[in-house]
Amino acid sequence: MKYITLFYDTAAELAQHKLRTFLTLLGMIFGVGAVIAMLNIGKGAEQEALKMIDSMGLYNVIINAKEFDKKELAEQRKHSAGLSIRDGEISVASLPFVNDFSAKKEIDTYHIFSEHGKSEGQAVGVSANYFELAHFKLAQGRLISSADDQRFKQVVLLGANTAKSLFPAHDALGQTVKINHLWFEVIGVLADPYLGKNEFQGVKLGTEQDQVFIPLKTAIHRFADIELASEISSLTLGLDQSIDSVVAAQAIEQLFKRRHNDVEDYELVIPAALLAQQKQTQQIFNIVMSCVAGISLLVGGIGIMNIMLATVLERTKEIGLLRAIGATEKDIRIQFIAESFTISILGGLLGVVFGILLSEAISLYSQWAVSWSISAILLSFSICASIGLIFGVYPAIKASQLDPITALQSD
Repeated sequence: MKYITLFYDTAAELAQHKLRTFLTLLGMIFGVGAVIAMLNIGKGAEQEALKMIDSMGLYNVIINAKEFDKKELAEQRKHSAGLSIRDGEISVASLPFVNDFSAKKEIDTYHIFSEHGKSEGQAVGVSANYFELAHFKLAQGRLISSADDQRFKQVVLLGANTAKSLFPAHDALGQTVKINHLWFEVIGVLADPYLGKNEFQGVKLGTEQDQVFIPLKTAIHRFADIELASEISSLTLGLDQSIDSVVAAQAIEQLFKRRHNDVEDYELVIPAALLAQQKQTQQIFNIVMSCVAGISLLVGGIGIMNIMLATVLERTKEIGLLRAIGATEKDIRIQFIAESFTISILGGLLGVVFGILLSEAISLYSQWAVSWSISAILLSFSICASIGLIFGVYPAIKASQLDPITALQSD
């Protein structure tokens, strides 16, 4: 009952100075809102990064064939035949931490069409385990199998965007598609992963949705190759999860240097290293934003202290009267601490609302991913409440130590 009465008294006192109370609240509102928005955006960016990395395979190392002009390529081929399936086989055989590999070959595509539409996408040949290592999922149908590859079958798996272009109002399964000069039967359609961005740390993502996939050996043996091109365009090596990807990549680099006679006609992409780089960047962003939000909360706390000190001066006679009728120093301290604490609680609640609205606004206009975090809301609210409590202590002590007789005699 005592605390309920204290709450009503505190609310009544703050209500007498609405504008001053609101201006005091602003620092806390902006501080809490900034903390919540920053943490929500940071968490959203982390989840988006994990989703993008998953499309490459966190425990993979990707080796891409480099592109050169004709003259430079001719010089390179004197020493290295370029990226090949044999590179993948040797990697699995000689490196104990490499569990599997998949290969991809890009086809010089000049047209892809069906009876219902056409696509500007690209055809690529892939080995049967390509989709498993890349974590691609099916929307319908089936994946390319080892039997398809061994028999040079003319079957095709469509990316989501390509399926929409070729069959805008029809079911793609069982239909036929012409790639350059050959007809292929559609056996499946990939699910669209809905990646927020098409690039991560300089690596292009999501291109598979604009591609059509055929068996690797079909691509190698039934399509004309570009002069001096390597046998395949890229290799994906699946690593044992017990080894650090960066350490594994160093060993892979040494193996490929020996196999390619120190000719750097390939480049390594390490998804785990890209993720670590992204996390480091995000951590720096979080630290900077936390400092900005912390300064805002600190300014808000100073504002509370300033207002409470002014309140002590305004209510000096009231404090003297309360002491005269029996109020103790403790009662006075509790009264003023309750007022500063109430301001911070109210500022925290309004800050939570502001933070949610700010997060949504940033997500809407910047297309940044946002992920809600209950811990972020609780953390920012707790810090706000603590600041209100801490910065209210000094004015409360100052009020409680006023001499009752002097306070009653003040104007």
